Amino acid sequence: MPQSHTVASFDEELQYLVRRIAEMGGVAERIVADSVAALVNGDTDMAQRVIAEDAELDRAEREIDERAVVVIAKRQPMASDLREIIGSIRIASDLERVGDLGKNIGKRVIAVQAMTQPKKLVRGLEHLSELALTQLKEVLDAYSSRSHEVADAIRERDEEIDAIYTSLFRELLTYMMEDPRNITACTHLLFCAKNIERIGDHATNIAETVYYMATGSQLPAERPKEDETHSVGATSL
Repeated sequence: MPQSHTVASFDEELQYLVRRIAEMGGVAERIVADSVAALVNGDTDMAQRVIAEDAELDRAEREIDERAVVVIAKRQPMASDLREIIGSIRIASDLERVGDLGKNIGKRVIAVQAMTQPKKLVRGLEHLSELALTQLKEVLDAYSSRSHEVADAIRERDEEIDAIYTSLFRELLTYMMEDPRNITACTHLLFCAKNIERIGDHATNIAETVYYMATGSQLPAERPKEDETHSVGATSL
């Protein structure tokens, strides 16, 4: 957590950023969970609510950006305080993108509502989303506790989501090649799967930011990626 300062109003300004990030995290988790539930259940009403709810994250990101700029200009923070503020801006951006990706899934629900979707693959998407949501929840907990150890561990686990996404990608391609009538529905599911995989990437970005906020050091820029769909497409089509 941010350190205490002799100027109480500075503490309040930093706590505002912490509180708003926590609120954004809760909304982002709900959007992702509801968008996937809407996809699995064909619930277009829930999908519409998800799409509308994303605007809340957009507003919150703007508020955090504006408040952070004011605090920097007014307080001229140094060291850990500056990392707190810069970290808030970065995390708000990632959470806003998570909301956008959840909204994109919601839009696909409406597009595929009349189509027959392979239940096995829809369940695969559900499993993928559970992993991404777990990663998002854990990284938000790491932000709350400023645990660089947990943040580092979360970053290392991202390859699990990549591997499952690649497997799902292969299955979707197989369904499309076996029966052209599956192409439209499977294409929508492919986009949903990619959106979920990207949510995992944003959780990883947040983990890297938490590590930086807690330690003042950056994690190595390169990490192994297990998403092999580029080579799958080349060999399967």
